[in-house]
Amino acid sequence: MEKREIKFHLPGLRYNYPLNMFWVSMLEEYPEFFREGVKIASFFGEFPTSLWNGGRFSGGDQCDARFINEVVRGANSKGIPIRYTYTNPSLTEADLKDEYCNYCMKVADNGMNEVLVVSPILEEYIRKNYPGYKVNSSTCKAIKDIDELNEETRKDYYLVVLDQNRNNQFDFIEKIENKDKIEILVNSCCIPNCPKQAEHYEIIAKQERVELENRKLPPQLRRPIPEWTCVCGYRKTPYTRKGHSNVIPSEALWDTYVPMGFTNFKLEGRTASWFSLMDTYCDYMIKPEYKDEARFTLVTRLQSSGFIRVMTPPPTPFVLPK
Repeated sequence: MEKREIKFHLPGLRYNYPLNMFWVSMLEEYPEFFREGVKIASFFGEFPTSLWNGGRFSGGDQCDARFINEVVRGANSKGIPIRYTYTNPSLTEADLKDEYCNYCMKVADNGMNEVLVVSPILEEYIRKNYPGYKVNSSTCKAIKDIDELNEETRKDYYLVVLDQNRNNQFDFIEKIENKDKIEILVNSCCIPNCPKQAEHYEIIAKQERVELENRKLPPQLRRPIPEWTCVCGYRKTPYTRKGHSNVIPSEALWDTYVPMGFTNFKLEGRTASWFSLMDTYCDYMIKPEYKDEARFTLVTRLQSSGFIRVMTPPPTPFVLPK
């Protein structure tokens, strides 16, 4: 019987890249820790600050060409595609000429990598100018009709990301025809049916645009970055979100969704803390009996490599109290 690959898509091309590469090395060196069939199928995100980006605002960070090339080469050398999350919903024709985003596309234009889209004009532009990329359909399309979803899977998309609000609606997901083309976002940080989700994406698009425009202006002419405060629980921990109807617990993933025929699972967390991600990675990919050992092994490796620093009190001379 052919071994089945269960593919996980990990968050982060910038902040989480070192953690993700350590995780890949864990899979290589300690395969006994991992559940059967686990494969790291992509690293997703953006190199900030990207005008085409959606989902998370980088806070004005920027990457140089050396770093971009290093990440693409490093991930690809392990057989792992990078996937650009270019889901800005408000792009214009003029935005398609953005120099930075096009540079990022060219660097990874080797036939191995992917891009996630929601904007029709960006999708058309990428298909025409970068035909070597696998194009994925974003959950941001929020497809709620089963016939429409099945039609989406029949289009020329590599993967179609399911609307996370459908995650546990079995009367819906049992009717999905091409389950091998569906990717499920299993640990959504949004509350179910979040009423602010569309507005949030629009604000992120404005934040990216203002940040990039400000870089071309003297300080006195720069505009304030639009503020956003989530009132729906975005900053909750993996543990407080476990009861949400758009979250799939790890045991359900393996005991229910994999037997149903789903094989692609996305883990959110581009801006999450590493400690949160380590728990999430262990929860979904590690055998229950090895979770503590795997977490300990990862933390000690990150510490010995200098990515996690444990502060110790500085030495001070003893002075006899008066």
